[in-house]
Amino acid sequence: MAERFSTSAPHHNMLTHLISVYGYLAVFVLMTLESALIPIPSEVTMSFAGFLASRGMFSLWGVAVVGAVGNVLGSLIGYYIGYALEEHVLLGWIRRYGRFLLVSEKDYERAALWFSTFGAPTVFFSRLLPGIRTFISLPAGVFRMKLWTFSLYTFVGSLLWSGLLTWVGYYLGSQWSRIEPVFSRLQYGIAALVVVAVTYYAYRKMRDRRT
Repeated sequence: MAERFSTSAPHHNMLTHLISVYGYLAVFVLMTLESALIPIPSEVTMSFAGFLASRGMFSLWGVAVVGAVGNVLGSLIGYYIGYALEEHVLLGWIRRYGRFLLVSEKDYERAALWFSTFGAPTVFFSRLLPGIRTFISLPAGVFRMKLWTFSLYTFVGSLLWSGLLTWVGYYLGSQWSRIEPVFSRLQYGIAALVVVAVTYYAYRKMRDRRT
């Protein structure tokens, strides 16, 4: 794709350049890296791809699916890192190298707490929470979650996340870079829905144990 697009955020120029030139492949690779704990903002990747979809260069659903599949592959990398390492070794690695990947011990512990409390559905819910979505793969591997269950929950949650960002970029069109203020408002709604869903799930689990 030879056409070029500019953005008001200079540090995002490389991402938008890659997507405008390499298309679906760039979306797939960038979303894979993002889910493999590389600090690449999916908000930029998917919203810009949504903008290109509004220009007829991509399929709206095609972008969402490619982004979700990339997320699954990247999440499997995180899963196998957690699976292969003892938890204390993993935490030591995070303390030493996490600052380079924007991963902190607190981030991991938060994700692990969610996983140990709510189990497998946490993988789905966490995909809708920006602060935890990329870290949940590590405790899922540490706790030896079934691979097919992990992959299914990851794909469904990632498809919702990718689809939402793509749709916002599509809706905003040439103003796609305004996603930050728009998305900051959407996050409150997303977080509220996730809290309600998790609370309901926890209630059902407790009720089932009593019966």
